[in-house]
Amino acid sequence: MSDATARSVDPRGLRFAAAATAIVLAAVVLTGNVWVLLAQTIVFGIGAVAGLRYSPYGVAFRKLVASRIGPPARREPEAPPRFAQAVGLAFSAIGVVGFASGASWLGLTATALAWVAAFLNAAFGFCLGCESYLLIRRVFSIRKGVTA
Repeated sequence: MSDATARSVDPRGLRFAAAATAIVLAAVVLTGNVWVLLAQTIVFGIGAVAGLRYSPYGVAFRKLVASRIGPPARREPEAPPRFAQAVGLAFSAIGVVGFASGASWLGLTATALAWVAAFLNAAFGFCLGCESYLLIRRVFSIRKGVTA
C-alpha cells in the first residue's frame, strides 16, 4: 500500500461509520447509558489517535461491506474525518463526564450534539467536523499570508 493510499479513506466507509455512530448515540440519548457512551468514546479515540483504518467501524466496513461492493470510485484524505473523530471524542468525553457526575443535562446535551453531527454525515454526507477542519486550515493559511 502506498503512503498516499494509507492516508486516504473510502468515503462509503465514512458514511457507514457515521451511521453506526448515529445509532449508538441515539441509543445513549434514549437510555442515558454511560457505558454505551464510554464505548463510543473509545471508538472515537481509536479513530482520532490510531487512524480510521483501525477504528472498529472502519474494520467492520472493510471486512463486512467493502469486500462485497468493490473498490471505491474515489478516495478522500484521512485528515478531515480524523479531526472529526477527535471532535466526536471531545463531545462524547464531555457526555461521559456529565452522565457519570450526575449532570445528566450535560451528558444528554453533549451526546445529542454529537448525534446531530453523525446523523448529518450518515444521512446527507455532510461531515461537520471535516468542514470545521477545512475552515480552520483556511483561516490559519490566511493568517500566515498564504492563500488556500
